[in-house]
Amino acid sequence: MAIKRGVSLYSYQQAQFFKKMNWKDMIREVHDNLGTDGIEIIDESTIRDYPFPSEQFIYDWNNEMARYNMKAVTMDVYLDVHQFRDHVMTHREAAERLKNDIKLAARLGFENVRCLCAVPIDVIEMALPTAEKYNVRIGKEIHAPFPIKSNKLRVKRGMMPINPRMVDEIINLRARTGSTHVGLVPDMGIFQHSHSRVAIEYTKRHANKPEAVDFIRENCRNYDDEEIVKVLNEKYPDHGLTRMDISRMYLHEPAADPEDIIDIIPYIVSIHGKFYDMTEIPGKPGQYEDKSIDYETPLKYLKEYGYNGYINSEFEGQRDQQDRGIENLVDEVEQVRRHHEMLKRLIGE
Repeated sequence: MAIKRGVSLYSYQQAQFFKKMNWKDMIREVHDNLGTDGIEIIDESTIRDYPFPSEQFIYDWNNEMARYNMKAVTMDVYLDVHQFRDHVMTHREAAERLKNDIKLAARLGFENVRCLCAVPIDVIEMALPTAEKYNVRIGKEIHAPFPIKSNKLRVKRGMMPINPRMVDEIINLRARTGSTHVGLVPDMGIFQHSHSRVAIEYTKRHANKPEAVDFIRENCRNYDDEEIVKVLNEKYPDHGLTRMDISRMYLHEPAADPEDIIDIIPYIVSIHGKFYDMTEIPGKPGQYEDKSIDYETPLKYLKEYGYNGYINSEFEGQRDQQDRGIENLVDEVEQVRRHHEMLKRLIGE
């Protein structure tokens, strides 16, 4: 029983876009420089001609993974319900697409498919027999601002409908069907307690009045998300912030408490190791942390209560720095290496 380290190749999205790395380069980086074997992908960003890749791609993928003795942990799938020109995909059509994703994941050697928190529970249930047949687990992501505990929904958000019982639905489905092929994928962003430095700086760069960003951060506890928009418009006319900007800066407490993870450990199929900005800990050369996310406490509970699975690094901080120009692009490879220094230290490798 042990916590294992992996990487979502999504972490290298910028290097992929600028053609500095392809998926084979990424696998070699994980093997050669991180000393681990876990690989997670996003379906259409890695799989050529997704959702119906060629036999050649499937052969090349499996060959490369075997060459380095890597572990295909989780394939992240998205249900694009607007892919048809004449209608929005029905739940049954969405289930058929999920079934196809499960079959594809099995051919690529993946143990899990991750579906988004917005995927309806009946879609997952319709696809569950296929998951059992191909021995691939369906993991529903717990992503901020969704809570683990249904009675701990902390942030009222007008822009995003939130089902606080999402986790309960998965646990109930598992109990009702007796299937172990459905579970959860917690994202460590649910333990984010403050804004990342890069997010604050990005938002200020794009505001007509940067002081409006500070106002949101300092006063978010005093207003709900709708009220603060009205106050902001009155206090800082022409502030230049979008609703998404305001929503991001509105964060003032984690979506979940670290101890909440204890009860769902038996249902976790893998974990997203979300991070935005790995910086050196003052006075501790060579040791790194993301100051905005609590890793230490949840990992303590995961170790203590016997989580046996992967935490896959998921770097997203590059997106808040790309507007500064190509000469100032963040080094994704270095950021992921720093994240694994932290994981190794906290896991106790």
